[in-house]
Amino acid sequence: MPISFLNKLADIFSDRKVDLGERFQLVREAVYGTMSNFHMAIDRPTGKTVGLKILDPAKTAAFEARFKGLKKPSEGKIALQLKHERIVETYEAGISKDGKPFIVMEFVEGSGLNTLILNRDPILDGNRLTLFRHMAEAIAALHKAGYIHRDVCPRNFIVSPDGKSLKLIDFGLTIPRTPQYMLPGNRTGTPLFMAPEIVRRKPTDERVDIFSLGVSAYQMWTFEFPWPSTDTTGKGALQHDSKPPEPITNKLPNLNKIIARTIMQCIEPDPANRPESAEAVLKLLKQVEGDA
Repeated sequence: MPISFLNKLADIFSDRKVDLGERFQLVREAVYGTMSNFHMAIDRPTGKTVGLKILDPAKTAAFEARFKGLKKPSEGKIALQLKHERIVETYEAGISKDGKPFIVMEFVEGSGLNTLILNRDPILDGNRLTLFRHMAEAIAALHKAGYIHRDVCPRNFIVSPDGKSLKLIDFGLTIPRTPQYMLPGNRTGTPLFMAPEIVRRKPTDERVDIFSLGVSAYQMWTFEFPWPSTDTTGKGALQHDSKPPEPITNKLPNLNKIIARTIMQCIEPDPANRPESAEAVLKLLKQVEGDA
């Protein structure tokens, strides 16, 4: 085995802190998120183009503090466990010399699904059903790995340049799929995609991701939300179980009935009335012929 490869493995698995400025050449201006900054970068030791996510230590610590005593795995440790073609691949997680957690991942070419929706991009035409299936596949893989994403929304799917595939990203709010993490009180996520049980601080499970998947699919097809969206805060999300969603067929009368029914079932306010899993969503979508 080449010595350089052994040295790289040693670097990855050691506890030493990394000088990010020395190791990475930043190629593009950072994309700023709520708890992190994301860069396209070149990993100088390998020459490989990667995605470099640098987390805000204070904000990350504040989120982790919600799970005091539970030994919650970090975002990096969670991401390293996720191996699936519909999920961004993570190569490494560590701490920089200035104390910032960082994650090195594959750089995924393409656009955020949110951007395509905002621009009403015609690349979605003829590809929506495929993308809906891929979204469900990614969530199914995440759940199978033992986690709940908690922030499924178009912003966290990167669509390939040809519009025919996508990958799930960002596991900053992801939690283990175990009872102690599903107790009432953890109100996190993107408000207009939040399941009612999160908004109302009720017990949760993986079906919160099914709800968010349904809202994302609804928006992908209609460019609108199932509920009035003038208030994008948590107050706006309160209507998710107090006001019936607008039937998607009111906006798209010719939409395939199976697709329409699946989306509307996903956004049922009562989790018991939603598909029980992402696999169940995929099973419903397999009945649809062609694309939409």
